[in-house]
Amino acid sequence: LREMRAILKKVAPKSKEAVKWGMPVFEEGRILFAFAAFKSHLNFMPTPAAMKPFAGELARYTTGKGSIQFSYDKPLPKSLIRKIAVFRLKEVRDNDARWM
Repeated sequence: LREMRAILKKVAPKSKEAVKWGMPVFEEGRILFAFAAFKSHLNFMPTPAAMKPFAGELARYTTGKGSIQFSYDKPLPKSLIRKIAVFRLKEVRDNDARWM
């Protein structure tokens, strides 16, 4: 969780951190992304729209409609998380994109 938070905070240093639905989120007027720890994995939730451009890179991970699961037994793919987070941040800043 600390590693994920550090990556996201570096991407969006001016964002507000909050807790929504029992999970930490980063906000800038809109929710940028959320993350949460589970027994067997870490979930990153950047929205479905922010995941689409990275479908090829995400093929090796378990994904949901707007979430990506990272297993604890493998290192976090920091550059991929960073790229997705930057895309989502730009999407919100440029287009006021909603959480969809």
